Amino acid sequence: MTHIDDYATDTDNQWCPGCSNFKILKAFKKALVELKKSPDQMCLVSGIGQAAKFPHYLKCNFFNGLHGRPIPVAVGVQTANPDLTTIVVTGDGDCYGEGGNHFIHAIRRNPNITVVVHNNQIYALTKGQASPTTPYGEKRTLQMKGVDILPLNMPAIAIMHDCTFVARGYAQNVDHLKGLLIEAIQHPGLSYVDVIQPCITWGTRPVSWYKDRVKELGEDHDPGDKNAALAKAIDTESEFSIGILYQTEPRDLFGHHYRDKVTDGPLAELPSLPKNQLETMISEFMPGFGK
Repeated sequence: MTHIDDYATDTDNQWCPGCSNFKILKAFKKALVELKKSPDQMCLVSGIGQAAKFPHYLKCNFFNGLHGRPIPVAVGVQTANPDLTTIVVTGDGDCYGEGGNHFIHAIRRNPNITVVVHNNQIYALTKGQASPTTPYGEKRTLQMKGVDILPLNMPAIAIMHDCTFVARGYAQNVDHLKGLLIEAIQHPGLSYVDVIQPCITWGTRPVSWYKDRVKELGEDHDPGDKNAALAKAIDTESEFSIGILYQTEPRDLFGHHYRDKVTDGPLAELPSLPKNQLETMISEFMPGFGK
């Protein structure tokens, strides 16, 4: 039986004391225990940033890569070894800025991964500069006269392009976030959870400001209604709706045609090709290779 202590590591935590990321980590551990996922069944992938340090603090397989590049790595991991539960843990700067292109095309490909974005609306690791989700007009450490471009609303973009599972959570509501993570991880295909994560160090609003505006979606919300989902995703001035915003019927997963028709099992379990065969294959694409 999996226990929450199974995910504990002895790595020194570098987050600010009281950071909302601790609550997200707690929700993650509780979700994995409820799903009965052991550390060896998990693979976390991250880029660079405070959110990207997350895999250091949760015992499992992980890959900590380049800024904005966790999604293509996760797609490769999941394609090669579909038996692993592969989760991208990233921030709004890492995923929506440098990694925005990867995110958008992952929606099209529909790999069987979960993308969890810690959205604090700033680049917290580098002292609070504006990120792609910083509100218009807000003054930041480098935008001293206020941000003069409009923010991205990535949940709305994901819904518009029919991401099969789009949810919004709130870091301070651990049990509710745990439930969303369970639903997301169980969902076949690309599942995406944008987590409102107030920054207590570089943020311009107190946690109470968010608490007053966070509202759980009621039973009257139909996640299959695209227009209703968009309305909830866009309305972030008066309130932040948390819950499953949008969910579609499962569709073909990225890589499944290849695995079903070309290989006899996961790529990760296939024997390596002989060197001469690899050289022949490469030379077909690169004439003169090795000469």
